Amino acid sequence: MSNLQTLAFYATPEHDCSYLEGQKAVTMFVDPKAKVDIELYTELSRFGFRRSGSHYYRPHCDQCQACIPIRLPVSSFKASRSQKRVTRLNRALKAQVMVPDFHEDHYLVYEKYINQRHADGDMYPPGREQYRSFLIDGHASTEFVEFSLDEKVLGVAVIDRLSDGLSAIYTFFDPDYEKLSLGTFSILWQIQEAQRRQLPYVYLGYFIRKCAKMNYKTAFKPFEARINERWLSDAQLQQIAGFASPFED
Repeated sequence: MSNLQTLAFYATPEHDCSYLEGQKAVTMFVDPKAKVDIELYTELSRFGFRRSGSHYYRPHCDQCQACIPIRLPVSSFKASRSQKRVTRLNRALKAQVMVPDFHEDHYLVYEKYINQRHADGDMYPPGREQYRSFLIDGHASTEFVEFSLDEKVLGVAVIDRLSDGLSAIYTFFDPDYEKLSLGTFSILWQIQEAQRRQLPYVYLGYFIRKCAKMNYKTAFKPFEARINERWLSDAQLQQIAGFASPFED
């Protein structure tokens, strides 16, 4: 089994950034042949890596530090007034944890979500094989959380179980139910689930201030951000003299 000392890493050639228009990016990948167990996956997450399909990656851009890993210490989480409202809105939803597998009703929600919400993104156009490779063919710790109302699937959260938390991989939902704020509700559910499992963190991926689709994550407080290879609380960031906050204009 691989470990951090034996892992090989590869950097991509410079390519167009998926998040910031006009920017170039470089991505570092873990050797795809490496066997990544939960312990190694947890270590990689602590170093700011994410998983997409069978690939483990993190940004490796020399001239840009816009992608900031964010995680939530769930024991100290305080829901805002609007987040409490989202919980109340969705109190009738049923959440079911499932093993990753192909379900046609899941896929149809995913297809509709990508077509209507992310037609400008990397997952467009959606397809069944792309769906499998992106979300089903993942890690041994992957779980699907199905959110339904009166037996109708409204959304699915894909999460990975780590030694020190849950990693939020992707959430998709029926755009017809946008008023339920199912993306927010999915994170709130994961926070509660991490608390229930006595896991300290929920890893949310990258915050990118200038990307509307990636800058919602600091609405969950308190949060920790990985800055200069250290995890710092939002309170610690405010106390650093001369620190130019990447979370504010």
